[in-house]
Amino acid sequence: MTDNAVDGRSAADFATEAVHLALGDAGLTLDDVDGLVTSSGKSGGVDVKLASRLGLRDLGLLTQISQAGSTANAQIQLAALAIAGGLATTVVCVHADAPLTASKRARDAYRPSAGAVGTGFRGLSTVAGPRNPNGGYALAARRHMNRYGTTSEQLGAIAVGQRAWAASNPRARFQAPITMADHQASRWVVEPLHLLDCCMVSNGGVAVVVTTEERARDLAQPPVHVRGWAQSHPGYLMERGSDWGLTTGAAAAGPTALKMAGMTPADIDVRQIYDCYTYTVLVTLEDYGFCDKGEGGALAASGALAPGGALPTNTGGGQLSSFYLWGMTPLSEAIIQIRGQGGARQVPRHETAIVSGNGGILDHHSTLVLGAQSR
Repeated sequence: MTDNAVDGRSAADFATEAVHLALGDAGLTLDDVDGLVTSSGKSGGVDVKLASRLGLRDLGLLTQISQAGSTANAQIQLAALAIAGGLATTVVCVHADAPLTASKRARDAYRPSAGAVGTGFRGLSTVAGPRNPNGGYALAARRHMNRYGTTSEQLGAIAVGQRAWAASNPRARFQAPITMADHQASRWVVEPLHLLDCCMVSNGGVAVVVTTEERARDLAQPPVHVRGWAQSHPGYLMERGSDWGLTTGAAAAGPTALKMAGMTPADIDVRQIYDCYTYTVLVTLEDYGFCDKGEGGALAASGALAPGGALPTNTGGGQLSSFYLWGMTPLSEAIIQIRGQGGARQVPRHETAIVSGNGGILDHHSTLVLGAQSR
């Protein structure tokens, strides 16, 4: 559930409501829950204390995870491991945030306070101008452009295609169609990124219930099976000779998760790719093996990712057009698609999905491979 309006509700309020909605969707109650994994966004307020707020007792698993945009997939991985290890049987993973307030502009939600500026070399980029992730991702996108000839119009094809998907998503914040001309005319945020290359800021929460395969068969919704997972935290150095911006943690996490699932990219029906920027969609698809390195731009321009294309990607509109709740945005859409509950945006083939999460400025990556069948 999301709320793009500013109505005074806190992240903890959103998290509480999301947990109740997720359990109701599954046909469960709080009495069935013996594990809780929380994640807090920029506004804070969602931590292990949420268990007390919910009235949960005798939990076998209670923790908070923070990997920025790669957190959601990591939450699911931890829940699955805990269940496999006998620590719990039914784990709720929840993320919520409320960075939008009446007194703060959306553009300032991710701007660090003066006290958060680092000292020494760590503070150089901040005092020189960049005050949020836009500058870092603009640099990464420019590296890709300079190395492979990627163009702004190719990035624009991703934005236009995802807005076309959002038009059929009643939960999407932005549903009005956009054209390539609209993308090119949108103001620069940090060159080479236009406004329509950048995700929005949202208030809201999403919760996902993870349980055993046996129990899932008897619940209210079609089960979605966790087939494979992986993480990668490359620790890139932003210096000459590094691959930062050209190759991401997806290059390690994607193949590892697919191998665990016994799949290849050709076996994936739906791609839900973390899209804090159009660039991250392009580079992740390359690193996952859906095209060769440097060919992501041509793939996007071909229309393959948009409605009617051969590789449906970010079918709810993604974080660019639907809502931004870190990695819960792509994860929730993958679940909807595999269940066959996408309505007008439902893709015909939806047995399998790959979900990416990207945290920091290409610092962290997590991958999930999901399926309608366990094997």
